[in-house]
Amino acid sequence: MSPPLASVASDAALPRAVDVVVVGGGMAGIAAAYELARKGHSVAVIEKGVVSGEQSSRNWGWCRQQNRDVRELPLAMWGLRRWEELAAETGRDLGFRRTGLVYATDRPGELADWTRWGESARPFQMQTRMLTGAEAEALTPGSRGGWIGGVHSPTDGRAEPALAVPALAEAARALGVTLHQNCAVRGFHVEAGRLKGVVTEHGLVRAEAVLLAGGAWTGLMMRRHGLRFVQASVRSTSFATVPAPAVTEGGLALPDVTLRRRLDGGYSVGMSGRGLMEVSPQGLRYAKPFWNTFKKRRAGLTVTVGRSFFDGPEGFARWSMDAETPFERVRTLDPPPEQRLIAAGLASLAAAYPALKGIGVAQSWGGQVDMTPDAIPVISPVDPLPGLFVSAGFSGHGFGIGPAAGRLAADLVAGDPPIVDPRPYRYSRMTDGTDLGAPGLM
Repeated sequence: MSPPLASVASDAALPRAVDVVVVGGGMAGIAAAYELARKGHSVAVIEKGVVSGEQSSRNWGWCRQQNRDVRELPLAMWGLRRWEELAAETGRDLGFRRTGLVYATDRPGELADWTRWGESARPFQMQTRMLTGAEAEALTPGSRGGWIGGVHSPTDGRAEPALAVPALAEAARALGVTLHQNCAVRGFHVEAGRLKGVVTEHGLVRAEAVLLAGGAWTGLMMRRHGLRFVQASVRSTSFATVPAPAVTEGGLALPDVTLRRRLDGGYSVGMSGRGLMEVSPQGLRYAKPFWNTFKKRRAGLTVTVGRSFFDGPEGFARWSMDAETPFERVRTLDPPPEQRLIAAGLASLAAAYPALKGIGVAQSWGGQVDMTPDAIPVISPVDPLPGLFVSAGFSGHGFGIGPAAGRLAADLVAGDPPIVDPRPYRYSRMTDGTDLGAPGLM
């Protein structure tokens, strides 16, 4: 069951031509459309389902710098500042609150990882500090305790996924962006080797640039046009509780469970590192570049064979521009949550906080988290097809860094100086033999 989502109205008719078409109405696409409109460009966002219907409304709602891969840290830090600006700039509440994040553990290995991360992040001058066991217990009042240490990032925050992207979409519309939901892009329109628009189920839209922000569907669309995008998906499970005692006002990561205070007084709960991976043609194709990542994350994954082998963004698919496509057959990826993970999350909450024992589940949902081998997104022009840009592969980080990712994508599309060094996010690392290695902290 999908989480409750603020609805967004669609514009009545597709434009014949715009400066930029954005394919995908999630955080990456909507944030980029908003920033492009602020730069004065005409923009149409085309979404096969509804705005924020997939992973952008199914994530934990964390807006963090702490424990980011250091290659991604400049983008995360810029994004936190942008989150704070957007409410005043748009006049809309995105649910952002700068409440801090706390990590606490009784596992020496985790503490060692966080210590190493702190040393590598020191040059960025981010506010973070390691915690002793006593300090970790002081920051988690009411918990079972027994922590050997932790880490605290007081300037990190949280936002409401079901509110944020729809609110930003309405802000983009106020700047002239048109929004087209339940309208699938079937493919790219290419003239003389250059991208000149998109073919949708309702007709052609011409554009001088196309930003593909398709989440887990990005690789499928690119394969249709002979382009490589190294991507895999993991099915996640999350749930929201009923209103409950305030054990934290921000985000809290414990050894087996994460929780984030919601505006409604409940918690969004996730199981860090736990998920389901279905064997798929795309997964087999990219098994080699993902091997190091798989070994690192194997303990938390359940591997199975399911519908992904035949259907969805990772299955076998060929289609023409004048017939129904996979994007129309699956308007919204809405995988069922795993009940065993919900039970495990409730048990971990009760073990950590006696006050949360017996807490009720208000809603649960599954999500499809698209990954790259190095867990760093691609935000980049695609040189083999001039006019195409990509913003995808966020590896579970897209919501928190979304405002910054949108601005960086807009800078690149517009040809403006980028807000951060774009080299870590370049598309060419997927095609030029770069060793993608394994992800850092996630």
